[in-house]
Amino acid sequence: MRALRRLERHELTWLAVGFGVCLFLLLFALLASEVAEGNTQALDVKVVRSFRSAADPARPIGPEWLELSVVDVTSLGSFTVLAIVTLAVTGLLVLQSRYRTALFVAATVASGDLANFVLKRLFNRPRPSIVPHLRMMTPSFPSGHAMESAIVYLTLGAVLMRVAERRSTKIYCLSVAVLLTVLVGISRVYLGVHYPTDVIAGWTVGFLWAGLCWLVAERFERPTIEAERRETKNE
Repeated sequence: MRALRRLERHELTWLAVGFGVCLFLLLFALLASEVAEGNTQALDVKVVRSFRSAADPARPIGPEWLELSVVDVTSLGSFTVLAIVTLAVTGLLVLQSRYRTALFVAATVASGDLANFVLKRLFNRPRPSIVPHLRMMTPSFPSGHAMESAIVYLTLGAVLMRVAERRSTKIYCLSVAVLLTVLVGISRVYLGVHYPTDVIAGWTVGFLWAGLCWLVAERFERPTIEAERRETKNE
């Protein structure tokens, strides 16, 4: 009876995540269509300007320490920081003999980075010009920081949730992952390097990609993950 209930919970979770993936895919398709047609440009510019000082549009609103703090926050979604975090966690999983889980994390992050590269070149949207001195080398849509931070932090959060036993710990892991993702995305708009629709699209694809990879892992690697957990407990 207990095994049946566990199976039912597992299948319901699988279906819920699958529904979420489809929903995010639809949301991204609608958003991308609106951006491509230019229907969001006026609102995007208005939101970006709302974070600018009226006297000097090159400066964000608020005290200088706030801008410096936001710069620190946005670095949490940079390629360098995410690569270091991914390598560190992957190395830890290997040392814990969780080889398939380590491969899952590395493959999810690497494929997500490739997907972001392809999407940026596909839409090729110019960066906001509200900051005169700002120069960015990549297109604006979708936000790479928002997308890749969602992929990395949500994937790592999912891995930690599998290891955690208590429900409160699982909720904590998920909450921290979502909080980091949200903060990185907001920081991109505040600093004027992305339009809000860029960030929303990045979040959407990030959640979508992490969800798809989670479904694959649950479908094909669940027995291995359970075996890894039992081996770790016995060590």
